[in-house]
Amino acid sequence: MTDPRIIVAIDTFDFKKANAILDQLNPDLCLVKIGSVVFNALGKSFLKHASSQGFKIFLDLKLHDIPNTVYETITGFIDCKIDMLTVHLSGGEEMLKKAMLAGKSINTKVIGVSILTSLEEEDSLAIFGKKLEDQIINLFKIAVKVNIDGIVCSPHELEIANKILGSHSIKITPGIRDIKVEDDQARTMSAKEAIERGSSFLVIGRPITQSKDISQALQNFNNSIYEN
Repeated sequence: MTDPRIIVAIDTFDFKKANAILDQLNPDLCLVKIGSVVFNALGKSFLKHASSQGFKIFLDLKLHDIPNTVYETITGFIDCKIDMLTVHLSGGEEMLKKAMLAGKSINTKVIGVSILTSLEEEDSLAIFGKKLEDQIINLFKIAVKVNIDGIVCSPHELEIANKILGSHSIKITPGIRDIKVEDDQARTMSAKEAIERGSSFLVIGRPITQSKDISQALQNFNNSIYEN
């Protein structure tokens, strides 16, 4: 069996709902993303529970702080089994270097978040004073400089990521949709197309977790990746 390419985002502060979602997922078909919503509510206990059920963990807290704080935060997970965790590339080189050092100490890969997939061109101009693509290129170059394990980006930035980072780098893409939907994700793409463009992992939340049949929705997305 091929390693799973889908990361299912469990984004709820409700313990029963989080467990109900987890119970309908298959660790052979997906990793689970534990982000700030579920982690701030349920903490390490839920992380450890998911791990005990056989799931690899993508801890998506998007750390962004002074270098020593990020280092201490990551090393604080020494008692947890985490496959990958996220930091913001915009935290700068020193923060990223400390994050990498801490990541090695707890045997986890450090993944740099470029620009949130909810942001559009006008947001980038307002926040960074740069066009979206220019800012993303700058952040990817920082990722290369510090030799980070991988990046998170919109599937629409995969072509840029492949040119700057190379094929060895992990590329995680949120904003995956099976049909066109109206929500807060601005830069989306289908699962199959994102994989074909070079995505290593697909983060999929609501299209799976809010489905009437979570298990079947996961299977459908997995099938869509490999269909001809």
